[in-house]
Amino acid sequence: MANTTISTANRVKQWDDTAFMEYVRANRFKRYMGTDENSIIQVKRDLTKKKGDAITIPLVGALDASTGPNDGTTALAGAEKVLPNDGHRVTVGVVRDAVVVNMEEEQASPIDIREAGKVALKTLAMRYMRNDIITALGSIRGVPYATASEAQRDDWNTDNADRILYGADVANRVAGDNSASLLNIPVGETLNKAFVSKIKRIAQDAETVNGDGIRPFTYGEDEETFVLFAGTRAYRDLKLDLATVHADARERAKTNPLFTGTTSLYWDGVVIREIPELPDLGAVGTAGALVSPVYLCGAQALAAVWAQTLKSTLRKEDDYGFQHGVGFYELRGIEKVLYGQSGANAVDWGMATGFVAAAADA
Repeated sequence: MANTTISTANRVKQWDDTAFMEYVRANRFKRYMGTDENSIIQVKRDLTKKKGDAITIPLVGALDASTGPNDGTTALAGAEKVLPNDGHRVTVGVVRDAVVVNMEEEQASPIDIREAGKVALKTLAMRYMRNDIITALGSIRGVPYATASEAQRDDWNTDNADRILYGADVANRVAGDNSASLLNIPVGETLNKAFVSKIKRIAQDAETVNGDGIRPFTYGEDEETFVLFAGTRAYRDLKLDLATVHADARERAKTNPLFTGTTSLYWDGVVIREIPELPDLGAVGTAGALVSPVYLCGAQALAAVWAQTLKSTLRKEDDYGFQHGVGFYELRGIEKVLYGQSGANAVDWGMATGFVAAAADA
């Protein structure tokens, strides 16, 4: 255990009684979280009301329209449509942390150190959730991309062949070889208007169960949109490419509920959201080109489930009242939703993944 000590600067008696918390970005994914099947990140809190360590997200495919309707000339009984369905099981785990300070250190500080600790812990919990969402976006069958083996990445390349885009050209993908596919991305194949439109078409054309591609987020009467999450340098490149049309695109995007204004771009029915914490993959492209992943998300791309929502806690062992500890805990799980999760060839249900060159700033 490590006690919190008050820095020398904070012991200065003339300082104002205000703690300036380290700047931490808010959870940029909050806007995309909701409880229904139309949400980009579907939230379930069922386990807060009943026992269990996992919850299944129902996945329902579209009814087959290829054979047409029954026209009344034949019996319908015995010829009913089969409703395609599956489920993704999300397991919850403990997320918790705490700080502790003793009375001597608390007395020496001009700030309310216990209250500051509570605020800092709430921010920390938000950062943990943000980081877990980012990890889920790039995960390979529940395994973080960074720790997935080459074999696991290659299997993902095979199973999701119709919903992956390596650079500007579909032909860049090498079947069953993720690393070789990344090597086909040259420095010039950055995130631009053409890439956004192409990965949107890939999502719309992706093979789904009797459906019409990956299901977009819908709003209004018949409006549809996808959200593409991109790291800082990839976002920079798209912003430059959109410079001449950006004003018009922003005007058209104002009615889109997922558009955030200054932190979003909009092109061809896709909201592009900058996520500065989204990591690059490193110099894995052609001739060492830096490559960054981007994630085009539709409905039910991710799932977030809670058995216990965020709850503050106090330390019980206080050394005769000398030490004061505050903490938090929650029981939750965040995962990319897969169709056929229990099988050998699971596919990403609501997402198309892209990889683009994203050079460091000069």
